[in-house]
Amino acid sequence: MLEEVYFSLGTNLGNREKNINEALFRMQEAFSCSPVAVSDFLETEPWGFCSENRFINCVARFDIDMNPEAILKTVKSIEERMGRDTRDILYDISGRRVYQSRIIDIDILLCGKLRYDSETLHIPHLLMAKRDFVMIPLRQIVSEKTMSSFHDIFGE
Repeated sequence: MLEEVYFSLGTNLGNREKNINEALFRMQEAFSCSPVAVSDFLETEPWGFCSENRFINCVARFDIDMNPEAILKTVKSIEERMGRDTRDILYDISGRRVYQSRIIDIDILLCGKLRYDSETLHIPHLLMAKRDFVMIPLRQIVSEKTMSSFHDIFGE
């Protein structure tokens, strides 16, 4: 069954617009479908760390018939092929993630009304409601039906 899957894409290294467009193209190839919607690109300050490089972020919706782990594997493969070392994820001594600059970051935000939790993936994305660089572009493209379920999930 096709699900509305929303992704957050971000980059703060190199030609940022080119990176986002390349990631979207690779996602289109991998999912064998064009994005249903892509938000405007939003330039933002880094979140959770300091960097001289600002981010370009957007949100894209694809209608996909894949399970969440397969979707995650697909986007992580795209990140790696674009040059992101996914082994670069670091944690401080208290176990909190340490963020850093990256050529591309693709996060799964929502997958229809699905709630999914595993060691590697949480849908809806646990931090999305706290991140303007996700919520502003998401609100540009989210359907009324999904927005209503979004209110149910986060109480917004």
